[in-house]
Amino acid sequence: MLTILGHAVSINVRKVLWTCAELDLPYTLEAWGGAGQSTAAPAFLALNPNATVPVLVDGDLVLWESNTICRYLAARYGDGALLPAAAAPRAQVEQWMDWQATDLNSAWRYAFMHLVRRHPGFGDAAAAEASVQDWNRRMAILDTQLAHTGAYVAGSDFSLADVVIGLSVNRWLLSPIVRPELPAVAAYYQRLLQRPGFITHGANGLP
Repeated sequence: MLTILGHAVSINVRKVLWTCAELDLPYTLEAWGGAGQSTAAPAFLALNPNATVPVLVDGDLVLWESNTICRYLAARYGDGALLPAAAAPRAQVEQWMDWQATDLNSAWRYAFMHLVRRHPGFGDAAAAEASVQDWNRRMAILDTQLAHTGAYVAGSDFSLADVVIGLSVNRWLLSPIVRPELPAVAAYYQRLLQRPGFITHGANGLP
């Protein structure tokens, strides 16, 4: 049985939970972070010195970093689902996963912390507006890619790239910002809503 340490509000924890749903993997979720136990506790820091969720425990293996956990689960239990075995298609999936973790996340972080979390360390309205503009620009890149594939982020098949980016699309749609019309992203979101795992762990109540 897999053990996942985290809380279901966290976007990074939800990546892992959605991956488990796609692979039909049973797990136990231990509540850490958020309203759960403190990630500053020595027991948690012994597993992840960064004090962040999620953490995966699979037997003797302990992993942190959400995209790495998703890759491991797909490689270990997916039998080719979600993450191709062949080098070239796998690299395309991982390219977009890395883009989500670096370029896309970096773009929205300030705006989200300012507008949604109201974090005192992110109080500069001009910086938040610049973040929104960058966020929308990155989403336009995604729109172009989805228009090209006509289906999912890395091609015609659903993959881990859609797990991590699908949650980011949901965050973009839920945040109180002015958004451009991105028709390929809108159609993509409707495709994601056909997946039970996304409805449970990703859609956050959106219709």
